[in-house]
Amino acid sequence: MFISHSKHSIQPLWKQQSLPALSSDTDSEGWRMFDTLYECFWWDRIWLPVNLTWTDLEDREGRIYAKASHLYVIVPYAFVFLLTRYLFERWIATPLAVSAGIKQRVHLKVETNPILEQFYTAQCRNPAEADIDGLSKKSSLSVRQVERWFRRRRSQDRPGVLKKFREASWRFVFYLSAFIGGMVALYDKEWFYDTREVWTGFPKQSMLESQYWYYILEMSFYSSLLFSVAFDVKRKDFNEQIIHHLATLVLLSFSWCVNYIRIGTLVMLVHDASDVLLESAKLFNYAKWEKICKILFVLFAIVFMVTRLIIFPFWLIHCTWVYPVKHYPAFFGYYFFNVMLVVLLCLHIFWAYLILCMIRKFMFGTLTRDERSDNEEEENESSMTEEEEGQHKLGNGLALNEKENMNGSFGCLSPPENICRSKTVY
Repeated sequence: MFISHSKHSIQPLWKQQSLPALSSDTDSEGWRMFDTLYECFWWDRIWLPVNLTWTDLEDREGRIYAKASHLYVIVPYAFVFLLTRYLFERWIATPLAVSAGIKQRVHLKVETNPILEQFYTAQCRNPAEADIDGLSKKSSLSVRQVERWFRRRRSQDRPGVLKKFREASWRFVFYLSAFIGGMVALYDKEWFYDTREVWTGFPKQSMLESQYWYYILEMSFYSSLLFSVAFDVKRKDFNEQIIHHLATLVLLSFSWCVNYIRIGTLVMLVHDASDVLLESAKLFNYAKWEKICKILFVLFAIVFMVTRLIIFPFWLIHCTWVYPVKHYPAFFGYYFFNVMLVVLLCLHIFWAYLILCMIRKFMFGTLTRDERSDNEEEENESSMTEEEEGQHKLGNGLALNEKENMNGSFGCLSPPENICRSKTVY
């Protein structure tokens, strides 16, 4: 949808084309309602400061402005990212993992039991004692057999280290590329060193080609993460991750439409800086390179605290909260944009708390698991009987006791899942 008109002259794309004859008054009323909603949504006073209209953001005098219609390419680009990720994980990440000694663990499949499977998929993966007694009677199995079935069924669904390594590899490559690209695009810009320059000449700030690709690729990547969220490794902060991705996409889309592109590029760069160290720490964690993992985690924690809890609120949010009102009165978009930035800041505080928990346990030598590990991964497997332990076959043909394989080594620092995954591998 091209948005280069004021409230009174705004014309939807469908209104500029010849329409088929309406078959009834109901159809005509529907078109009028759609037209009204469209004009209300793109009302100048919602998106732009007072005395500014969409006509002020039309391409003229050599200036090129971002348009909402440009965002349509994000969806096909997101699927290109998904295809690229599949090829990367299969042909690059997997051989790299094998060379690092990471093998695909083969889980023993549980015996087919429709009654237990129905309960597992529809109600609960961790049944209470009362539920186990009921299922025991329905399935004609002993309580121990029901407990063993659920334990093995959960183990069967747990992602292996190879899957985690491939995910981390893909994200590391993207974040590193995005961070380097962002630095190249911003290092010679005045607003990179003085945030007051972000608003100089606003809104008549021509969009640069580097800004266009920085935005489109970042938004396409986060869209691909939303599309693949059902297949990626799921952790306890799953909801926070969804909120983060949605807030990021909403922020970037809004800043794109109202030409807040300068501050948008700074926000993306600040986020990419720590993500590079995060994903690299995961990779060495899965490969069991403990010393390098420790060093990268410490660096990640420092960079995260500095960029997300100092630069982000005291430079960037300050830039969007204080400086704009010196150029124009506050409006709805001004408050909306800042509220979304505060939502991201709250998520940063939440993850910073998890990082501090990891550091505290590391310093006092009590780190035994990932603070962000799923509840089922925190189960105490030590209660398994010898009959339940069994032997699992690994991808390289060796046999390893299941309990030993799950517990791994607790001796090293293990960044949380979005902070870095535990040295305890599942």
